[in-house]
Amino acid sequence: MATSLLDDGIELRRSMFLEFLSAAEDVRKAASDADTSLGRAVHDYRKALRRARALLRLLASELPKSERRELRRALTDVRRSLGTARDHAVANDVLGQIKGDQERETAKAVLDSAAQSSLSSAEIKQLLNEGAARTAAQVELLETALPQRLDWHSLLDGVRKTYADARNARRAAKKSRRAFHTWRRRSKELGIQLEILAQAFAPQLEELRQEIVDATDQLGDTVDLLMARDFVRAHAGTIEQKGVDLLETTLEHELDDKIREARKASRQAFRKKPRLLARRLAKIAKRDVTPVATPPPVRSEEFAMT
Repeated sequence: MATSLLDDGIELRRSMFLEFLSAAEDVRKAASDADTSLGRAVHDYRKALRRARALLRLLASELPKSERRELRRALTDVRRSLGTARDHAVANDVLGQIKGDQERETAKAVLDSAAQSSLSSAEIKQLLNEGAARTAAQVELLETALPQRLDWHSLLDGVRKTYADARNARRAAKKSRRAFHTWRRRSKELGIQLEILAQAFAPQLEELRQEIVDATDQLGDTVDLLMARDFVRAHAGTIEQKGVDLLETTLEHELDDKIREARKASRQAFRKKPRLLARRLAKIAKRDVTPVATPPPVRSEEFAMT
């Protein structure tokens, strides 16, 4: 009878570690591609960091508290360091599509005002390189902190907790914009976790992953709208308050509609209580496992831990 990753904690550990290593390599590659397309580099950089954070949440219960906290803080700091660049890019896209003459005029004034505090290309590239170096350091820390064997039950529990956080944030998003942002972030991480586990040992988890992805795929546009509203508040400066209020009201009304639609569309995907989802995950994993195979090599041999 073939051995699966469910039974082989050493191979499971190796597989999960290589996933984190690959995410860190993608961060490094994005930083190195900044001269080709800075906008694309920032996008790929943040995407790779999201994958690394999702893996960290998946492995959380297997890590000592101090190392877990240090890893989480490092990845959070790296992500936030480019928050300003991301906000400016989003605001340009969203506010550039505003309808209504007065609203467009105010939106342009906000963007002009904000441009004075935007990061230069050189500053963004420096942050990318610094973040890549710091992410690389976390690879070594994770390798040292992980136990020699991983228990697949702890990974399924990591999925359960991420799902519970997403589910709770979805409920709170009815009244809280901050909760909506959290819902989207946790849902993204949940999709990544299910993808990783489906590839590792339980292909049937792909069905659940697709269900989550389909239900939350449009949340990004709504989050961009939310970020644009906050951007207006932060950079209104001396712009006429009447125009700012009108622009904010326009954005708020669109936000209300989109959040209501998103919560309705995702009701089915988040209907199960976390403990029931955990049971479903466990059943799928038991009946649908794949034999252990040698994990693919890391895509770049140039990656070095620092």
